Amino acid sequence: MLDNALEVKNLENISESKKPKSYRDQFKEEICSLIEQIELSDLQQQFMKSRWLSQVLWLESRSQQNRNRYYCLRLITIIGGVIVPALVSLNINTDNVQATIGWIAFGLSQAVAISAAVEEFFRYGERYRHYRNTAEAMKIEGWQFFQLSGPYRNSQSHTEVYSDFAQRVESIMQRDVEGYLSEVVKDNEKQKS
Repeated sequence: MLDNALEVKNLENISESKKPKSYRDQFKEEICSLIEQIELSDLQQQFMKSRWLSQVLWLESRSQQNRNRYYCLRLITIIGGVIVPALVSLNINTDNVQATIGWIAFGLSQAVAISAAVEEFFRYGERYRHYRNTAEAMKIEGWQFFQLSGPYRNSQSHTEVYSDFAQRVESIMQRDVEGYLSEVVKDNEKQKS
């Protein structure tokens, strides 16, 4: 009886370990491993994980979230925009069916209008591209630092250029915040005019 319970527990552990990791978890694990292998102080490694890596993961998450919302709203707009004219052009002589199709066309046209308005208001497409670009800029900076290439190519060690890396990462993040704030200001000016 005890052997069977242990066997079941082992099978559960094996099946759990076979579950594929998400891209995010796999990326985080690989990058943490790389950070731990380069010659930096423990404090600098912790800064890289808590500042650079966490920011990259956050940006990617926001990018995916905005992409999904943008695609969903755009698909509703596109598909509904194609179906509504087809429904309106149907020539059915039965009054009940014609009224039902009219109400369906009306409801669908409202869904299309709402979808287009929500996307225009929240600008999920623009946000997606913004977060994606910033995430990629952060990743590029990280890979160049890990490989001592690009602006770090003339250095002999990661320790030597860590402060440059940290400064460049903060510059990317500052540009991201400034870009976001300038968009908010533009939106406020458009609303006032």
